[in-house]
Amino acid sequence: MNQLIMLLQHYGLGLVFVNVLALQAGVPVPAYPTLIVAGAYAAMGGNALWKLIAVGVFAAVVADTLWYLAGKRFGLRILKTLCRLSLSQDSCVRQTESIFQRFGPVSMVFAKFVPGFASVATALAGAIGLRYWLFVFFDAIGAALWVGVGVGLGYVFRNAIDDAMNTLKALGQYGVLLILAGFAIWILVRWYRRYLFARQLRMDRVSVNELRDLMAKNAVQAIVDVRSPLSQAATGRIPGARTVDVNKIVESFDGVSVEGEVIVYCACPNEATAVKVAQKLRQIGFKRIRPLLGGIDAWIDAGLQVER
Repeated sequence: MNQLIMLLQHYGLGLVFVNVLALQAGVPVPAYPTLIVAGAYAAMGGNALWKLIAVGVFAAVVADTLWYLAGKRFGLRILKTLCRLSLSQDSCVRQTESIFQRFGPVSMVFAKFVPGFASVATALAGAIGLRYWLFVFFDAIGAALWVGVGVGLGYVFRNAIDDAMNTLKALGQYGVLLILAGFAIWILVRWYRRYLFARQLRMDRVSVNELRDLMAKNAVQAIVDVRSPLSQAATGRIPGARTVDVNKIVESFDGVSVEGEVIVYCACPNEATAVKVAQKLRQIGFKRIRPLLGGIDAWIDAGLQVER
């Protein structure tokens, strides 16, 4: 805490700006420790709270605008790129689209409090063509709440924060070991989640050319689009594809024979959502089911027809 206060004394509000800008731009550097200590420092006579919040909001809006412009330039495909960095790649795209479709621009008010949602939501706002002034309005409100909570915690609980730092200092090398152990556990948990995710993806895929040939021979019983309605409306569907609710898999396939070939596709990294749906279908008895390699993007890139 003392080191952060020294940095704040030396660099002032610039440290808050750079830290928040970097985090919102996608660099994995936590900003809340800086905001909390900045709030505690403000209570000791440092920078005024309103200045801290204003600088933090400005930095967040600048970074979010970059994601907004990226979404406007590259469309919904930018979501796929962003979600490759997410720990929840299996739900990143669909979860973001579902939340945004349900709450609209208002979702940006709480976006920064939802892990993995903030930058994806701002890019989605640009991809669907949300007016910039409306985007800035709700994004600034969300940034103000997010920054305000951080500096507010530091301001209100400055004594508790200082006591915690003093306790670690009193523990000496044991305090350092405690911090390192916590960090090591966090890394292991992240690695284990990645390992489980990689195991889930071990499933045979069908290529775009194979699917085209199967369709020409009428050898496909069902083609399943597991994307959100928002994504389907933007890019279209493979001709004849059926839409299913990923939360109601069994009901969506009521009356469909479990013997025929079923192809599932999405628009997410590594066909993650399609794989999860395919695994659920196998659990309820479907015998021949494969995800489409590359998803809807591969189908469109091949110049094949889509239906709106």
